[in-house]
Amino acid sequence: MGEFLNIFIKSAFIENMVLAYFLGMCSFLAVSKTLSTATGLGMAVIFVLGITMPINWLINEYILIPAELEFLRFILFIAVIASTVQLVEMVVEKFSPGLYAALGIFLPLITVNCAILGGSLFMVSREYNLSESIAFGLGGGFGWFLAIIALAAIRERIRYSNVPPAMRGLGMAFLITGLMGIAFLSLTGIDPAVFAGWSGNVAE
Repeated sequence: MGEFLNIFIKSAFIENMVLAYFLGMCSFLAVSKTLSTATGLGMAVIFVLGITMPINWLINEYILIPAELEFLRFILFIAVIASTVQLVEMVVEKFSPGLYAALGIFLPLITVNCAILGGSLFMVSREYNLSESIAFGLGGGFGWFLAIIALAAIRERIRYSNVPPAMRGLGMAFLITGLMGIAFLSLTGIDPAVFAGWSGNVAE
């Protein structure tokens, strides 16, 4: 349990997909104009990462490596991601047409969101086991969710502020993202095991 929390906290805060590695920046900047759309996309990313990571781990460990077909890793990983995104798209369209319309093209574009594929490739390169892959997927998705929610909240707040015309829109979004990235970099010197141990002591 401690290792699970360790990886979750590390992937969510210390090695945040978007603020530490700048993965998934396209949808991060485009959909963070309002808090409602950012929340919807963030929840979708958590779901997709949480589902595709263990599936891709199973495919890699029990099909690709035994059959020496590692060169098919990219194709199969993307196929799993595309299938999951299609499921999410159908659910959102069915139960929240307004959110579906607001997200527009960026919902199906989760398929090519480099944060999703990057998570699976990080999982392989770091040789995580199944439970660690699940923790990494959920933590990475949660970190991405926190980042886009924070950016959307700030962008909504400054919409009525006296921002210089040259900095409005994406200019200010880039500046805010850079400052958020610097803030998250301050966490790189913290050992996530400290948080995992603290959580264990509380549970006891």
